[in-house]
Amino acid sequence: MNQFFNDIINYALSIDLYELAGLVFGLLAVWYLIKESVLTWPAGILYVLVSFVVFWEIRLYGDLLLHVTFLILNIYGWYFWIHGKKKDEKELPITNYSSKQNFSLLLLSTIGIIFFGYFLANIHFIWSHMEPAALPYWDATTSILSVTGIWLMTKKKIENWYYWFAVDVLACGIYFYKGIYFYSFLYGVYIVMAVSGYLAWKKSPNLHLR
Repeated sequence: MNQFFNDIINYALSIDLYELAGLVFGLLAVWYLIKESVLTWPAGILYVLVSFVVFWEIRLYGDLLLHVTFLILNIYGWYFWIHGKKKDEKELPITNYSSKQNFSLLLLSTIGIIFFGYFLANIHFIWSHMEPAALPYWDATTSILSVTGIWLMTKKKIENWYYWFAVDVLACGIYFYKGIYFYSFLYGVYIVMAVSGYLAWKKSPNLHLR
């Protein structure tokens, strides 16, 4: 146990600048999301940009490729939270999908995980200059569920917190296994923040569930 904490301390003292920036912007993005602030989107964009470098260095190609999608969705979410509300609404309300819509979304996410995981597992055969992907199916799971989570965020659906909780638990373990402890710490904090965010949204006066 002492060795574990020594490793954490040593890692903290020599943390890569990009990982530190990712830690800061990632925490800010979730904090603003809990507060229903539109600032969650610019913070999320900055997090995505620094994450491009981090994921390339550790060969999590799924996260790298899908962060392009995350960048697009962050830009869209920023636009929709500002312009998607009705004229009589001061801000975009928190809503939810129907059971049928949620089932369809979960089914599409599962199919996406299977196909994207297969793609990542064989990516080094497609591009021979690339090293084999690390943990392709786990990588695919967190990546696809994150896309689903961000999509739900852009529409301000309360279900986004369910997906983020699942992603955070998985990612915390993956990043620890890969040795990027501050990203593992970040997602450990995200687990707590996902629960806090869900509870905060449930109490929000801006909540309009079906």
